[in-house]
Amino acid sequence: MRSRYSAYVLGNEDYLKASWATETFPGALELDKGPRWCGLQIVNTEQGRADDDEGSVEFIATYLEGDHLGQLHELSRFARQERRWVYVDGDIQPGQAPVKIARNEPCPCGSGKKFKRCCAP
Repeated sequence: MRSRYSAYVLGNEDYLKASWATETFPGALELDKGPRWCGLQIVNTEQGRADDDEGSVEFIATYLEGDHLGQLHELSRFARQERRWVYVDGDIQPGQAPVKIARNEPCPCGSGKKFKRCCAP
């Protein structure tokens, strides 16, 4: 899960395609139109060990869209295919509405700078 999150942050479409189950891959990704990802919190994992063939990860990914901070809360399912883990699908969990960030608040990216001097649009 962490490697897929990093691929979204970096816009690494090749890695995302390679780590997605072929039967559920949407066919196209529009990474340049998405939000700016700011952080990942793993909430829970089930199975997914060396002797398992499937597993799940519950996570909360924080993102910035314009001057609003939001969260994607998902329960993702993974399966082992040809000795590697691939993303199968996920269920979006109810979340909070995006919150507007004031220009003088700390930037959510963790830089320690004010929002207006860092990631503000």
